[in-house]
Amino acid sequence: MPPVRYRGRVWIRVGPRRGIANEQDERILTERRIHNARTFDMQPCLGCGQDQIVHSLFDDYRNAAVAPEIIAENNRDILQQMAALGLWDIGNQCVTNAGALLFSEAPQNWLPGSYIQYVRYAGAGLESDILDERRFTGDLPTSLHTLEAFVQTLFPSRPVPVSALREKQITPYPQWVIRELLMNAVMHRDYQSNAPIRFYWFSDRIEIQNPGGLYGAAANFPHQNDYRNPKIAEAMKNLDYVNQFGRGIATVQDVLRTNGNPLAEFDVSQAAFFLVKVFEAKP
Repeated sequence: MPPVRYRGRVWIRVGPRRGIANEQDERILTERRIHNARTFDMQPCLGCGQDQIVHSLFDDYRNAAVAPEIIAENNRDILQQMAALGLWDIGNQCVTNAGALLFSEAPQNWLPGSYIQYVRYAGAGLESDILDERRFTGDLPTSLHTLEAFVQTLFPSRPVPVSALREKQITPYPQWVIRELLMNAVMHRDYQSNAPIRFYWFSDRIEIQNPGGLYGAAANFPHQNDYRNPKIAEAMKNLDYVNQFGRGIATVQDVLRTNGNPLAEFDVSQAAFFLVKVFEAKP
């Protein structure tokens, strides 16, 4: 799916020449995209045109995704810049689905399930009383920032004695683990589904369920990963929310073990959803 951007630059080779793509090179690469081969996040979001875009959101994203000297040399208008990043469909004059999620005024008008539903229950089941609930909606950069700040407030650490003279800090759920699992859910979910990501906190565990089962090569989970939404994954990496190194699950289990939690349990048996359960640490 050219052009492919590495560290904010598009590299090309034409015969013996190798270098950074200029505007004409990027235009040619963009035209080579085959519409039917696009993943859902790269398909046009019909009706979501220029009047639906929040330009400041794109400016912030472009500054994170593209090297400063490339921006300084750029004479293209905003739509051409978005097209070069794979976020604007020139033929249909609208953003792609990834572009709608990142830059539109109201992404849920175009992708109704693109939000996170948080509920905290008093007991261990859905029939329990609800202690707290909220939704994380809006454009992807804003909702991820809000979600990350919220998770930081949920799990304060506490001292636990390990000897007469020594103690260590533990938390019922490692903050990094819950954040990592939520970011993975946002990155890998099926955005064609109207269901949200479910972030449910029960008295003994946390469950995170996202629409869409394992995708492509990820059927060999957890030993191999794949990307249902490559443009959304690229955007989240550019915004420093994920690293795309494929080490997340192994690190999650290691952090849980160190904190005294049981290992996370993954339900990958369903085609319609992916479920992970994280159980509370016991002193």
